[in-house]
Amino acid sequence: MPSYLGVPDTDSKLIARFRADLDGILSADGETRFGLAVSGGPDSMAMLLLASAALPGRVVAATVDHGLRAEAADEAATVARLCGEIGVPHATIKVRVSKQGSVQAAARAARYAALAQWAREQGLAAVLTAHHADDQAETLMMRLARGAGLSGLRGIGRRSDIAGVMVVRPLLGWRRMELAGIVAGIATADDPSNDDPHYDRTHARALIRDAPWIDPLRLAASASHLADAEEAIEWVVGEAMRSRCDHRPDGSIRVDLTGLPYEIRRRMIALLVAEAESPADGPTIERALALLDSGRSASIGRRKLSPGRYITIARAPDRR
Repeated sequence: MPSYLGVPDTDSKLIARFRADLDGILSADGETRFGLAVSGGPDSMAMLLLASAALPGRVVAATVDHGLRAEAADEAATVARLCGEIGVPHATIKVRVSKQGSVQAAARAARYAALAQWAREQGLAAVLTAHHADDQAETLMMRLARGAGLSGLRGIGRRSDIAGVMVVRPLLGWRRMELAGIVAGIATADDPSNDDPHYDRTHARALIRDAPWIDPLRLAASASHLADAEEAIEWVVGEAMRSRCDHRPDGSIRVDLTGLPYEIRRRMIALLVAEAESPADGPTIERALALLDSGRSASIGRRKLSPGRYITIARAPDRR
């Protein structure tokens, strides 16, 4: 990494590690171009330095200004200056965020939509974000506190499709303090929401910070194991959907759930209901499955689920 940024040349090992982590997620040839989502915080600024050194001439950066804080414009300008110093093209994208409901959720949706549009316009293979092991550990703790199932406990995925664009997270094996060390001496932004007690993540962060026996890397490893288990279950469900479902000419669906574990049956019913009607929440599916298991019919929206050797999902008769 360039020594003029204050990072010793010996830290070329960090560059190689970053490249290996990225290659472990996404196979790409030497011409592939990537976008970097850089907010100006220490995590994303460290990613900017690592990616620009590991993939010279193949990265571009964007900063999304949500218009929620007066400091955002200056933070974007700071990112732009650093990008100028290291030769990375940079764009500042301004978005409007609805203040109805959860502002954080609305800001996230607006941010990813804007980044997706930018990535398509730039012809990028993927957008990289700076989520790291501490973020993963905090996410796992928050979801445990909410009683999440396996799908939620798998945490932040190493790659996902958001708004039609691949989002890749190569830093999930890195600690926050490692990234802070990379940008020591470089101006970075501090988001005040990180210390806002209104947010669950603030409490999860404090819990992990004040409990030295909790190792974020171990929690991140657990999330990775759970993600592997989730992938295996999804595969089993996919096989069962192909071999046990009969889509009939009248629009009804018959499915054989005999001998399947509860979780597989629950997921299959959820998928079939979503296919025939619209997605239903977890408690609704669980209540319907309990009725079916007891030999009684269940209704979800305009669909009637009838018990038997084959469960039938059909349109309910119109009420008169």
